[in-house]
Amino acid sequence: MTKKQIALAAVEALKNEYPDAECSLKYSKPHELLIATRLSAQCTDARVNLVTPALFERYKTVEEFACAEVSDVAEYIKSCGLYKTKSKDIVEMCKMLRDDFSGGVPDNIEDLTKLPGVGRKTANLICGDVFGKPAVVVDTHCIRITKRLGLHTQTDQKKIELELKKLLPPDESNDFCHRLVLHGRAVCTARSPKCESCCMNEFCKKSI
Repeated sequence: MTKKQIALAAVEALKNEYPDAECSLKYSKPHELLIATRLSAQCTDARVNLVTPALFERYKTVEEFACAEVSDVAEYIKSCGLYKTKSKDIVEMCKMLRDDFSGGVPDNIEDLTKLPGVGRKTANLICGDVFGKPAVVVDTHCIRITKRLGLHTQTDQKKIELELKKLLPPDESNDFCHRLVLHGRAVCTARSPKCESCCMNEFCKKSI
């Protein structure tokens, strides 16, 4: 099978296995997903979802976050780890949203990655989930599983993103990445993947 054929087979297999593909971070406004994703760095989504309700209740708008004291924001997010850096990024990010983007969240990778603490992974998530644009969110699950499938041999996130964009149908790529997260947690784990019960074992390079 070619890489393109494997990618298409993986899309269908994961779609059948996980029909409900959605971001596991809870949010109701675009800037909340931006903040939640920043908090998720080196932290589980489950932990972030425990922290954000109180945080978003205290600071309801971009303006309120922009005017917040970094130390006050830090108190809400301590259990997420790296809270000093994350709280500073959140406040500075919202100041830039307020001052440079009229309080809105940009809908493109170039502008999103100008924001403090926002890399291509976060930018792609926002473009895909908030704005419905084709996106490839390259997180640890995506890197691991797509490499095992034989879709690339890269380690650089941007190079992986660009390679996968060539292989994945644009209208499937965002949901595909969400399904990789679910599959990476349940089956294709980092240390002991359950290849015998994997929905992709007939064509995965690691299983063959």
